[in-house]
Amino acid sequence: MTILHEGAAAVPVDAEELRRARQRRVERVARWVLPVAVLALGVLVWDRVVAWNDIPHYVLPSPGRVMRTLVADWPLLFDALLVTLQITMMALAVAVIGGVGLAILFTQSKWAEMSFYPYAVILQVTPVVSIAPLIFIYVESRTVGLLLCAWIVAFFPILANTTLGLNSADHNLRDMFRIYGATRWQRLRYLQLPSALPYFLGGLRIAGGLSLIGAVVAEYVAGTGGIGSGLAFRILEAGYRLNIPRMFAALLLIAASGVVIFAGLSFLSYMLLRKWHESALKRET
Repeated sequence: MTILHEGAAAVPVDAEELRRARQRRVERVARWVLPVAVLALGVLVWDRVVAWNDIPHYVLPSPGRVMRTLVADWPLLFDALLVTLQITMMALAVAVIGGVGLAILFTQSKWAEMSFYPYAVILQVTPVVSIAPLIFIYVESRTVGLLLCAWIVAFFPILANTTLGLNSADHNLRDMFRIYGATRWQRLRYLQLPSALPYFLGGLRIAGGLSLIGAVVAEYVAGTGGIGSGLAFRILEAGYRLNIPRMFAALLLIAASGVVIFAGLSFLSYMLLRKWHESALKRET
C-alpha cells in the first residue's frame, strides 16, 4: 500500500511510519544527550581554563575541587539544603492555597477583584529584598519571616495564571450551564476549575522556582547563623572565609534543587493533562 504526495513519488506507508518512528527515537535520545553533552563540554572548558592559567582555588576552583569539597562538606551542606527546601516547600504550599483561593474569590466577585488585585500586582513588582528587612523587624520568628519572603515571590504567578484560567472557560459552555440552571458553584466545579487547571499548572511550575529564589534571598537578608541556617548563609559564610569551593558546592546544590523542583512539577503537569489537554497530547509528526 502506498500514499501519494503531490509533486513527489509514491512512498510506502510502512516506510513512512518507520521514518517517523526513527525520528521520534532520535528526538527522545537527543533531548537527553544534547544537554548532557553541553554540560560536559562546559565543565571540560572550565577545568582546562583553571589548569592552563594556574588560577588559585580561592579565585576559581576547578570542577574536581568543587566536587571534593561537596563530598567533604556534605553533612554541613545537606543540613543547610534541608532548611532551604523546607522554607521553599512551605512557601509554595501557602502560595498555592492563597493564590487559588483568591483567584476563585476574584472570579466570583468582580468587586473583590477590583479591590484587591492591584495590591497583588504592587506586591509582585516590589523587590523582595526591599521588603525583607521590614519583615524581619516586625516578625519575631525567623522561620515565619523567611516563609513570608518566599511566599511573596511565589504567590503572584499562581494567582494571575489561575485567575486567567478561570476567566477563560468557553463562553458557549457557560451559556449552556446557565440554560440548564446550574448554580454558580456548579459552574465553578464542573467548568471553570477544569478549564483553569492547565493555567494553574503553568503558574505552579513558575512559582516552584520562584519560591526557591525567595527562600535564598530571604536567607541572605536574614543572615543568621548556627543551627537552622540554609544554603544562602553557608554561601555568605564561605565567602567571608574565602572558601570559594564551598561556595560553588552550595550553589551547585541550589541549582540542582531548582532543576529537581521544576522537573517534578513538570511531571505532575504531564500526568494531570496527558489524557485530555492539547499541550500534553502526543501528535504524529
